[in-house]
Amino acid sequence: MGENLSKLSGRKGLTENLFEKLVNASKNDGTPDREDLRELSREYLMGEANTYGTASFYDFLKEENLGKKAYVCNGSACLLAGTQDDVSKKLEARFPKEEIGHMCCLGRCHENSAFHVNGLNYSGDSINDLDSIITSGGEKPDSYHVGHNLETPLLTAEIGDLEKFYAAFERILNNTPDHALEELKRSHLRGRGGAGFPMGMKLEFCKNNSSDQKFIVCNADEGDPGAYSDRYLLEERPHLVLFGMMVAGYIAGADRGVLYIRGEYPESVQRTKDAIQELEELGLQGNNIRGSGFNFRFKVLEGAGAYICGEETALLSSIEGQRPEVRVRPPFPAQEGLFMKPTVVNNVETLAMVPYALELGGEKFSRIGRGKSTGSKLVCLDSHFNRPGLYEVEMGTSLEDVLFQLGEGFKVPVKAIHVGGPLGGIVPAEKFDKLSIDFESFQEAGFLLGHASVLAIPESFPMIKYMEHLFEFTADESCGKCFPCSIGATRGKEMIVKSQNGQQYQIEKGLMEDLLETMEIGSLCALGGGLPLGIKNAMQYFEDELKPYFKE
Repeated sequence: MGENLSKLSGRKGLTENLFEKLVNASKNDGTPDREDLRELSREYLMGEANTYGTASFYDFLKEENLGKKAYVCNGSACLLAGTQDDVSKKLEARFPKEEIGHMCCLGRCHENSAFHVNGLNYSGDSINDLDSIITSGGEKPDSYHVGHNLETPLLTAEIGDLEKFYAAFERILNNTPDHALEELKRSHLRGRGGAGFPMGMKLEFCKNNSSDQKFIVCNADEGDPGAYSDRYLLEERPHLVLFGMMVAGYIAGADRGVLYIRGEYPESVQRTKDAIQELEELGLQGNNIRGSGFNFRFKVLEGAGAYICGEETALLSSIEGQRPEVRVRPPFPAQEGLFMKPTVVNNVETLAMVPYALELGGEKFSRIGRGKSTGSKLVCLDSHFNRPGLYEVEMGTSLEDVLFQLGEGFKVPVKAIHVGGPLGGIVPAEKFDKLSIDFESFQEAGFLLGHASVLAIPESFPMIKYMEHLFEFTADESCGKCFPCSIGATRGKEMIVKSQNGQQYQIEKGLMEDLLETMEIGSLCALGGGLPLGIKNAMQYFEDELKPYFKE
């Protein structure tokens, strides 16, 4: 059924995209009208159950979103900062409760108090200027520290004149796709999301699959609370990402690029569209770019509120207008991806690194960093730091240097940090001096680098409450395709809630360990499979604190 729906949606493809029409149909009232869904099902030769089933999945399309006018961020960073009760109260003074919803996460983790009104995001002191925001609207760009520890910064360097910047792309076009591929492989550039898969290898897989159509997809829907590096790149350095996508298209033989940007980042959506328009004006879009024979064109799609779309196969189903459920692999996207055509999916930071990997040359780039973790990495520090912000660090930089030199330490006593989003590891304070910012260091120590978002867990915040939050997040965001994830997260949350409700209930450690093992082994993707890492870290390193809630 899924393959048939992919092909039905693929008849109109990206030009008259089904998912885009669903999102646009929700703009007026917060959810598509039932008649709109019927019309779309007839237009795309699908059953009404398909369009309704898709719309009812997303936070911003489901019927519960009808009439919502304001949203409170309920991400992990805002939870740990304790700012959102005040935000909710101030919004409730201006809006009826039924007009207030939730979003996760707005990427304002450096100052919190985040909320969304009139289609734009706000944070920090903006909540105290609510009357002005509601009356006159207008963007209030946030400000955060951006730093680095590199001799010459890469991703945080100014791009400068666009014509000069894209001259490097023309030089790539003057050589063969194989030449660019070999340089990328020599650079050992790895995905900056979770698994750290070599980018060159992924492009080669796609290149070797013949097809009349191929796609490059930028996964800008990785909404790990605590991470705002994607937002930084899309809003401040979008041309790095566009350059990387065009190079990927040149290597793999793809002429269409899709940027799927989370709806929680409206400013990122607009800035990326502006950058594509700048490309048009430079003559770097369309057919036969600069007389090279290379064709490429971009499409920006705005997400609709679903964390699971950060998983590449769920994202592809979403673009097709299907429910964003994880697909069984193989086949992998490089074989059968978007509309069942070979597709390369990379995240924002990975694509943004491509221009430097090629401009420096593979060998030189590979000497930046440590071991198999080459290049630099963006690290995001939350509001608990004395100098919160975004930092570009050389791979291999000690974690302590990041926390205490770049971030200048913590404002409050901290017992742990959560690195890599909800599916990352919880690193206790006694391990801070044992780790460095690279894939191997975190993996060998039983943690995960992931997006390298750093959330500080204060000593005053109960670890059992944070574990409850992680289970609840996973249960809410599960696509529901596999039971280990959807039911497992729900049962985990139930046990933890019950252990706190005063009924003298204690969780059996063996039962919790069995549940985590089932999720880890049986889940189809990293949502259910990754959650157990942080829970196990908490149980291992905070055993004394958790004793009242567990029995041997």
